[in-house]
Formats: sequence, C-alpha cells, structure tokens
Amino acid sequence: MFTKALRFPVVNAILLALLSGCSLMSAPGTLDLRMAKASLANAYSVTMRPLVEPIAINEIHAWEVQLASPDGVPIRNARISLDGGMPQHGHGLPTKPRVTSELADGRYRVDGVKFSMTGWWELKLTIDAEKGRDQITFNLVLPEPAGAAGAP
Repeated sequence: MFTKALRFPVVNAILLALLSGCSLMSAPGTLDLRMAKASLANAYSVTMRPLVEPIAINEIHAWEVQLASPDGVPIRNARISLDGGMPQHGHGLPTKPRVTSELADGRYRVDGVKFSMTGWWELKLTIDAEKGRDQITFNLVLPEPAGAAGAP
C-alpha cells in the first residue's frame, strides 16, 4: 500500500506520461488542410487565416475570417460563432474565441484563439447570414517548435 508521501508523486508521474504522449499522436493523413473552402451546405465561401505567423502555442492570438457568397460577393452583417478542439484528445479549445469586429469586404476579426499544444486541431464556425445558417470546419496541424524534438 502506498503511503501519502509516495501516492502523489506516482500519480503525477502517470499523468505526466499520459500528457506527454498526447502530442505524439499523428493526425490522419487524409485531413483537408485547406483554409479556403465552401461551407457544408455550399451557402458561403469561407477563408480563415491567423493574423500572425507562425502560430504560437499557449499564446492568445487573432484570426481573420473572410466570408463571401459562392460567386465571390462579400457577405456583410454575418453572425459567426467559433468553437473547436482536438478530436483525437476529446477536448475543446482552452479559450472562447469570438468575432470582435466586422472589417471591410466581408472580413471579420476573431480574437481569443489559443492552442495549448501541438497536433491536430479543428476550428468550427457557425455562420448565420443572408443565405441562412451553415457550418464549416477547418483542420489545422500545429508542429513541434524547431529544436523541441528530444528536449528533456
């Protein structure tokens, strides 16, 4: 039987081993990594991009969403909500990103995006605008930072 002095270090070691293995999962090779595509019901053409690259881990950053009709006409006054997470790990984003401003030409600024680790992430948008409600999912694979492999 473990004493109190041993119980917590053992639990911590197990948790550390499990968590360090999380980033070792590789993303499916068939992922659609395009950041510009049609929404699920083809109501909108959507492009998403980070405002600063490379995308930093454990830092809050902003993204831009560009929304247009299928024939390229910018969509104004849309209501966009954003969610996401890591499908292989079963957890969501560590923050609650939201659209903070509508820019010109169907562009929207999203603030509050944060990724807590490397690996496969999904960014899921729900769009409610003149063509009705539609959804889109973007896949993103964040690599290990340079020099991180084999680090203690």
